[in-house]
Amino acid sequence: MTDILERARAKVLDGGEGLSYDEVVEVLQLPDDQIPELLDLAHAVRMKHCGPEVEVEGIISLKTGGCPEDCHFCSQSGQFTSPVRSVWLDIPQLVKAAEETAATGATEFCIVAAVRGPDERLMSQVRDGVAAIREAVDINVACSLGMLTQEQVDELRAIGVHRYNHNLEAARSYFPSVVTTHSFEERWDTCLMVRDSGMELCCGGLVGMGESLEQRAELAVQLAELEPHEVPLNFLNPRPGTPFGDLPVMDSRDALRTVAAFRLAMPRTVLRYAGGRELTLGDLGTRDGLLGGINAVIVGNYLTTLGRPADADIELLADLKMPIKELAKTL
Repeated sequence: MTDILERARAKVLDGGEGLSYDEVVEVLQLPDDQIPELLDLAHAVRMKHCGPEVEVEGIISLKTGGCPEDCHFCSQSGQFTSPVRSVWLDIPQLVKAAEETAATGATEFCIVAAVRGPDERLMSQVRDGVAAIREAVDINVACSLGMLTQEQVDELRAIGVHRYNHNLEAARSYFPSVVTTHSFEERWDTCLMVRDSGMELCCGGLVGMGESLEQRAELAVQLAELEPHEVPLNFLNPRPGTPFGDLPVMDSRDALRTVAAFRLAMPRTVLRYAGGRELTLGDLGTRDGLLGGINAVIVGNYLTTLGRPADADIELLADLKMPIKELAKTL
C-alpha cells in the first residue's frame, strides 16, 4: 500500500477530493517525524483550493451563562458549578463590540447566546442588534443561537444574518458522552435548515474531550458531509466545575495532526482556529497550524476564556505574509 501522504497528495491536492474516514484515520496515526511533511501538504492544499487570504472574526456573547443544556465542556451550563452566571448585553454594547472588531481588520462579527434555542425575547434582541450594527459599521454579521425552527432560520436570513454557527461538537458516536439534553440529530437538522436557506453554514467541533482517534476522524467526515462554508476547530480548554474540567490538555502534536487531517478531509472549506488553541498549541503551534491548513482565525477573547490579543494574531499574519480577507460586499 502506498503511503497515506502520497495518496493524499494525489487525491486532495491534485484531485480536490476530501479524504475518506479510513484515510483520515491513517493521517491521525502518522508518527511524529512525519508531522512536518503532513503540515506542508495541508498548507499546499489550503493554498491551492482556498488561496492565501485569512478570514478574521471577532465574537461577542449577547447572553452569557444560565444555559439549560448540559454540554460537558461548557462553563455556561446552568447545571454545573462553574462560575459563569447569566448576563445580557444591550444594543449599544453590541454595536461597540462590532466597531472594535472591525477596527482590527476583521470582516466577521458573530453574536452568540448560551441557550438551547432562541425565544422571542432573544430573537427581538438579535433583530434590533443586527439592524443597529449594520447601520453603524461595515461588517458581516453572523449568529450562534442554538437550535432553530424553520421560521427562525427564515427570519435570520431576512434580517441580514449571512452566516449561522451551529457546531456538531462531537462525532455522532461520541455525542451522548458529551451532551445528554439534546441529540446529535437535533443539531444536524438545524445545520441542514441553515444550509438549505441560503445562509452560510458555520459548523465545527471540539476535540480533546476524551474521544478516540477514530471518533475524531468520524467528526471530520460528518462535517464534510454537511458541506459547511466554515469549520471552526476548537480544542478543549478544561473548565473548572464542568464534567470535563479534569481532562488533560490535548497534546500539541495530536492537535496539529488534527488540523491537517481536517484540511485534507475538507480541502475547500474555511478552516478556522477557534477556542483553546492558545493553551493547546501556544505561539509556535499557532504558527505551525497557520502553515498547516488553517485559513481563518477568531481574534481576541472567546465566550468565557481568554484568547490571544488581536494585535498578536494580526502581526503574525503579516509576518507570515498572509493577507487578511477583505469584506465581501454582499450585504
